[in-house]
Amino acid sequence: MINELRKLRAQFDWFLAGAILAIVAIGLVNLYSATRVAPHGRYTQQLGWESAWLVVFTATAAVDYRAFERLAYALYGVGVVLLVAVLVGGKVVKGSSRWLSLGPVSIQPSELAKLAVIIALAKLFSGDPMDLQLRPWRYVAAALGLLGLPLLLVMKQPDLGTALIIFLIGMTVMMVVSLELHVKLLVLGGEAIAGVAMVLFKLHGYQKKRLMTFLDPSLDPSGAGWHARQAIFAVGSGRWTGKGWLHGTQNQLQFLPEHWTDFPFAVWAEEWGFLGCLILLGCYLFLILWALNIAAEARDRFAQVVCVGCAALLFWHVFFNIGMVAGILPVVGVTLPLVSYGGSSLLTVMIALGLLMNVSIRRYAY
Repeated sequence: MINELRKLRAQFDWFLAGAILAIVAIGLVNLYSATRVAPHGRYTQQLGWESAWLVVFTATAAVDYRAFERLAYALYGVGVVLLVAVLVGGKVVKGSSRWLSLGPVSIQPSELAKLAVIIALAKLFSGDPMDLQLRPWRYVAAALGLLGLPLLLVMKQPDLGTALIIFLIGMTVMMVVSLELHVKLLVLGGEAIAGVAMVLFKLHGYQKKRLMTFLDPSLDPSGAGWHARQAIFAVGSGRWTGKGWLHGTQNQLQFLPEHWTDFPFAVWAEEWGFLGCLILLGCYLFLILWALNIAAEARDRFAQVVCVGCAALLFWHVFFNIGMVAGILPVVGVTLPLVSYGGSSLLTVMIALGLLMNVSIRRYAY
């Protein structure tokens, strides 16, 4: 028994665990301030979710990741079925059908679809690298098919932010696997054309309005541009050291909308300032780089691609959330990992981190 505990201690990734705990602690401190006035009950509910999802994280890390490889396409199929189910009988919130009620619990299948895409693409690209070199377009077509189906279903909800993250995760994975450079460039070119076409012809009215107010905030300063303007005011007013915990005026006086979900970074920046932002960004940077380090040390291609996909999930969430808060990207409703309030987004991130821990503790096992 003692030898087993010593072995577990030696294999456990304390650096990964430390980074996770640091960001979770920052998130809880920030959420308490963000919801002290309103809305009530969010902080307690988040604590409950984090306790429950810790069990999920532990279970994900404990099961040998090769089991996920064997079940990859089955898990992907479950993800697609859930996306179809939410379109057929999902709960409509603010004009979007994104939630599926399972008894007393509601889940957002589009969040779990990110993981399904990562695992399915990892399975696809885990085969013989020589076959990948000889028949690259077969793999590209299969990858685009695996990526395109959930992407279209999520856009149908509609949920532009989640669709964008799924798309970028898929593209990141395809750019790091062993495809020839000209193949990657052609894929990028084709996807860029498809992206422009989507912006021109497939965006809904409110999505186009958000994009236009990003380009010119004066078009609707009290409507579609309100979120971004108030976030910029909050970030700028924090200066170097911030106004102090629980003393952010944009936050406490409720000028900042959705400050517990989409804009928690604005709350943090206002109360902790530029130095506090550096600490939080430093934690994220370490976590993402450590995920890539785990990928580099992984023992097989499936584990490598899974780790890259999980790192991409974290990176693109942080990039877009902070970008929209800072006013350099349009508002697309992307959460900040481990900091934003929300059960489904937190569950997705905890499973992704569990996969990273899973690969890390087994990198020398076989």
